[in-house]
Amino acid sequence: MRKTGVGAAPAPFAGLMIFGIDSLTIRTTLSNDSQSVDPLFHRASMKVVILCGGRGTRLREETEFRPKPMLPIGRQPILWHIMKIYASQGHKDFILCLGYKGEMIKDFFRNYHWMISDVTLRLGRTTEPQFHNHYAEEEWTVTLADTGENTLTAGRIWRIRQYVGEDEHFFITYGDGVGNLDVNAALEFHRRHARILTLTAVHPPGRFGDISLDNMDIVSEFNEKPQAEGGWINGGFFVASRRVFEYLDVGDDVMFEHEPMRRLAAERQLLAYRHNGFWQPMDTFQEFTLLNRLWNEGKAPWKTW
Repeated sequence: MRKTGVGAAPAPFAGLMIFGIDSLTIRTTLSNDSQSVDPLFHRASMKVVILCGGRGTRLREETEFRPKPMLPIGRQPILWHIMKIYASQGHKDFILCLGYKGEMIKDFFRNYHWMISDVTLRLGRTTEPQFHNHYAEEEWTVTLADTGENTLTAGRIWRIRQYVGEDEHFFITYGDGVGNLDVNAALEFHRRHARILTLTAVHPPGRFGDISLDNMDIVSEFNEKPQAEGGWINGGFFVASRRVFEYLDVGDDVMFEHEPMRRLAAERQLLAYRHNGFWQPMDTFQEFTLLNRLWNEGKAPWKTW
């Protein structure tokens, strides 16, 4: 994940049918007509582009065998947690930019119903399995786009422009960070200011535990690795106008965070939506361990569903 300082120098399923699978797209729809559909899905759903192609070299002990977005928090990969953040706020149409070991992400969604459902099947050559569970992900649409193993982030976003279509606005985020932000508030901020790109500005997580002392030097409060109060960095969770593609036809070897965002900033087309709440990337093994402990202890601030 790129975390550039703001203002820095340029620097499927019980009751579910899969109705269209090609090399890139899995679309799902309910076959149970009695299942209610969240009206927000139809009223305000926007496409969510997630960058899933990097190698995650700082977590090489884990990413040597699987792509970074597939590293687990609890029983599900961090990618699933990111998608749940958006889906819980009404945005269930996802475009995943695949690269390094992208076939593992395809396998995860292709076999999703087998992994989370109770199944009844009759052994034979032509019988269909029966899946017994319903879950919120049945309303998701997931486009799995191969954007090249070594392509950098600007090129990955450029390569999925056909799947964004003619949508006026869409979300972009990284596949390795979670937070408790209100993505709809960020969207409204973006629309109100009518610029091309809005990033979410966050405080960097603290490196050390924070303690509060009373006048007798007794520790009254302890917080392990709190959000720092000073400074802002790029936390991803972007809102983009489709005009952003005008800045991305720069080849496969350019980072989104370099030339394109610098041009946007120079042209006063880059906004920052300030998020003062929880935000945490998974860049190191210590952060991987922290996120799993928060989840396992029922203290995950990003779990808003």
